[in-house]
Amino acid sequence: MFIPSPLRPRTVGATVLAVSALLALSACSSAGKVGETVSSLGGMLTPYQSDVLQGNVVTREQVQALQTGMPREQVRNILGTPLLASAFHADRWDYVFSFRRQGQPVQQRKVTLFFKRDALERVQADDLPSEQEFVSSLDVRRKGAKVPPLVATEAELKAFAEKNRAAEPEKTVPAAAPAASYPPLESR
Repeated sequence: MFIPSPLRPRTVGATVLAVSALLALSACSSAGKVGETVSSLGGMLTPYQSDVLQGNVVTREQVQALQTGMPREQVRNILGTPLLASAFHADRWDYVFSFRRQGQPVQQRKVTLFFKRDALERVQADDLPSEQEFVSSLDVRRKGAKVPPLVATEAELKAFAEKNRAAEPEKTVPAAAPAASYPPLESR
């Protein structure tokens, strides 16, 4: 007959505790790798990340519209409110732009304007895209797709008008006003 010793339950409990602690600690070192693998399903599929647009979009045409000597208000009408206007550098405005889209390199641009008193003195800018170039870089779904012409002949316009005139619903007479009368809201 087997008689358990009084120390035996403590040793089993301590052993189970030690083994579970070792397993937990070993899992911590590879948890980051497991998280990356699970989040991308083995690198084959990545989760959706929304586009992040920050700052002011400034195009080449806007900067070309600026002229030295322009007052600040006129510059603000062309470029919008600057992202950075420091109290320590009152004669400097910074327009900063960044655009992050999943699977594409980050777009970053900076335009700095220097004023002397209230007049524009000089402009320092990164290489800026034209408005058309910027808009085409945003629309990634339609690469290479041909835009249909938006022109109709006189015959097509007449046929469209006749077709829609026949489908026009009958006009109904509006319902009569309610018969109940209500007391005035204010007493005079």
